[in-house]
Amino acid sequence: MPRYANMLAEGFSNLGYDVDIWSPKPIFFKMPVPRNLKKWMGYIDQYIIFPRLVKSRIKTINKNTLFVFSDHALGPWIPLVSNFPHVVHCHDFMAQHSAKNLIPQNMTSLSGKIYQKYIFNGYSKGKHFISVSKKTQNDLHEMLRQKPKSSYVVYNSINPNIKFGGIVSDSYTLADKLNLNLANGFILHVGGNQWYKNRRGVILIYNKWRESSLSDMPLLLVGSKPTQELIELKEKSSFSDSILFLSEINDELLYQIYSAATMLLFPSLGEGFGWPIVEAMALNTPVITTNEAPMTEVGGDAAIYIPRLPIGENITSWTRKGSDAINRILNLDLQEKEYLQKKGIENAKRFTLENQLEELNDIYKKILLKYSII
Repeated sequence: MPRYANMLAEGFSNLGYDVDIWSPKPIFFKMPVPRNLKKWMGYIDQYIIFPRLVKSRIKTINKNTLFVFSDHALGPWIPLVSNFPHVVHCHDFMAQHSAKNLIPQNMTSLSGKIYQKYIFNGYSKGKHFISVSKKTQNDLHEMLRQKPKSSYVVYNSINPNIKFGGIVSDSYTLADKLNLNLANGFILHVGGNQWYKNRRGVILIYNKWRESSLSDMPLLLVGSKPTQELIELKEKSSFSDSILFLSEINDELLYQIYSAATMLLFPSLGEGFGWPIVEAMALNTPVITTNEAPMTEVGGDAAIYIPRLPIGENITSWTRKGSDAINRILNLDLQEKEYLQKKGIENAKRFTLENQLEELNDIYKKILLKYSII
């Protein structure tokens, strides 16, 4: 959320707008209290002190001000400005769905449900929304049970430092740099340990593929440090030595890894957008992902799709389909592979920062016009 807010602030500052970021400051949180009280001190800063500061500052704002919420999870503060020009950005509603017991893989505690209800009560007072995908927009309308006064879709952008197809990085060089056995290529997954990233499913697909393959191409999982569950799953694998985890890397190295990878395996259970799909395509890497929105929105006709991991069923068929998708990419001849890579780059060009800021700028102006301000 802070990264997205900073992107908006920098982008619109560069367009000539006056931008100011309002956020709770650690006042009570800095007080010398026992560790177990720190959380509650933070709540005082967020839900008691900050709202009072907002109400005070609102009295002196310029009439042309648009209040931009970088995420609907900031819902508790939306009612403070709901009668002023405002817009709420929405990324995904998985936490909200979990709180409604709609996601069996990720049940929410009672306190979590209360908090998500608190968030809902806030953003439901909003009138203008921008979602990062049509899937997120549909989820928003279902949560609100009606279409808000205005609702738009603006896709996320990839990092402008990524040069489409421009990074030259081979697995031999990368293998030396990382001190890993990647010289003959590797299957890549990028993501954290959130349930929906399905890192467990990635390993299960890899195991199935290795069982019937003569190749010993390793699997590299880049992102958060693995959980104990993932470590145990790796250790139980017959191909444990070929399952590698890499964490705490910078963007520059990540882009080199993308460029050197043989393919990206991204069987996500759900996303708001799905950045790794676009990043991989932009850097010439074929993508295998899930055949559900928003992955299909982002991947377009340039990805290879597999079904979503089934719930509570025998997943042998699913892992076999994932294995078949890996073989499909490996069996492409040079011309077919280049064609798939070209489609990937062209698809990724839809998601530039320039496009995103231009679309957001137009929408922000439309919202201000609804209040007869500009």
